[in-house]
Amino acid sequence: MPDHIYYTMQKAGSPFLDMRLLEYAGEDWYPFHMPGHKRTPLEFPNPYSIDITEIEGFDNLHHATGILKEAQERAARLYGSQKSFFLVNGSTGGILAAISAAVPRGGVLLMSRNSHKAAYHAAYLRELETVYLLPARTDFGISGSIQPAHVAQALEDLPQIGGVFITSPTYDGVLSDIQKIAEIAHAHNVPLIVDEAHGAHLAFSSEFPASALRCGADLVIQSLHKTLPCLTQAALLHVNSSRIDLDALGRFLGIYQTSSPSYLLMASMEQCIRYMKREGRERMFDFAQLLRQFYKRAAKLRHLQVFEGSSCRAEACFAHDFSKILISTGNSGLSGKELYDALLHDFHLQMEMSSGHYVTALSTLMDTPEGFLRLGSALEEIDKKSYASAPSAKPLDAQAIYQIPKPGLSISKALELPSEVLPLKGSIGHISQEYIYLYPPGIPLATPGEILTGSLLNVIAQCQSQGLPIEGPSDIGSHRIRVVKG
Repeated sequence: MPDHIYYTMQKAGSPFLDMRLLEYAGEDWYPFHMPGHKRTPLEFPNPYSIDITEIEGFDNLHHATGILKEAQERAARLYGSQKSFFLVNGSTGGILAAISAAVPRGGVLLMSRNSHKAAYHAAYLRELETVYLLPARTDFGISGSIQPAHVAQALEDLPQIGGVFITSPTYDGVLSDIQKIAEIAHAHNVPLIVDEAHGAHLAFSSEFPASALRCGADLVIQSLHKTLPCLTQAALLHVNSSRIDLDALGRFLGIYQTSSPSYLLMASMEQCIRYMKREGRERMFDFAQLLRQFYKRAAKLRHLQVFEGSSCRAEACFAHDFSKILISTGNSGLSGKELYDALLHDFHLQMEMSSGHYVTALSTLMDTPEGFLRLGSALEEIDKKSYASAPSAKPLDAQAIYQIPKPGLSISKALELPSEVLPLKGSIGHISQEYIYLYPPGIPLATPGEILTGSLLNVIAQCQSQGLPIEGPSDIGSHRIRVVKG
């Protein structure tokens, strides 16, 4: 950055830029978190010099006929899809548009319960009935794969289902057998939508599990910014079959995306696509080698434990993207939050997430050998310490946190009824009118229309006691909740 620009910022006294972003960028904090570029810039012009609107010669994303049409066609060729759309509102906009185009208003959506909140918002906006697929249980304490047999059973039992929505890979890197699920869905003439927000990198190396595009999904949504070198909010929506009405899809993209799409983000997408075409596959090979070295080193830990997909039962975890590094507290005596804090404050390693009993380090092809060495050394140092006391409460795993919901009303019906606000402790038996979820990753513990139970409130209380971030209720402290009145 030119000296005079930084000096102007200092003179202006902006606490947001000067005291936080610029200071953070200038120190030794290492990012094991999104975005995937890891603060390592590709060649890119001054952002102010290319921040334009839809002026003559620069096309219009919502009616692309020129350079933006060509850029999206290059993305489609790179990924092998029939058609690809740039998303400037992140995967959220793509999920909303995909579900809206695939399932008619008032229809039925079969979806994995561990879906991002955007899928639930689509169900609300389109007044859909939701039927949930529960992930398998894993020994590690994370949500596993969606079983194809469960998809088949649901489609047999409920012929009115209009679409299937699966998250693969999950926030923890767990993949489902998308090829088999696609075959089952198509045998019932139902489209399959896959939220592959965390898997934009999978297509570029056989070292990683296959992308949903290769496995036959009809619509695939990917966040370039999560695992590839691209600016935050940049994403793609791929069309992979003729089962989706393209006119409807385009119409919903026009509704859910901003009418003033950022040329900065679209230029970033184009640069990312160019980079992955020219250098990406080689970088992905090197990245896989770094990961293998790290896992080999981590296998020697005595108290902490790093998850390896190969150790998971096949029926629980079909495949695992090992770029999502899950570090369990094991028998260290630490909670997930304490491990997260130790890595952050003692070693300046910023993790992606902490849960009750593990932390997630998100790695990408832009990570450096030095970054992996720092993480390995930090874990070894923590592992050597002796912790005299056990955690004050047993950490919750995914099976304890995400329970079978108790339905009362559809999301859309619940949100349209009169409401009242009750203390969370006094809401048992009432129908929620708000979401309750851990963020990250944004997967609901309860949605509008579901009955609040004592076991659910107990889980919420335990999450709060362990410092896990409960969000959703309008009450910031999550002590009160809005419910359907009466």
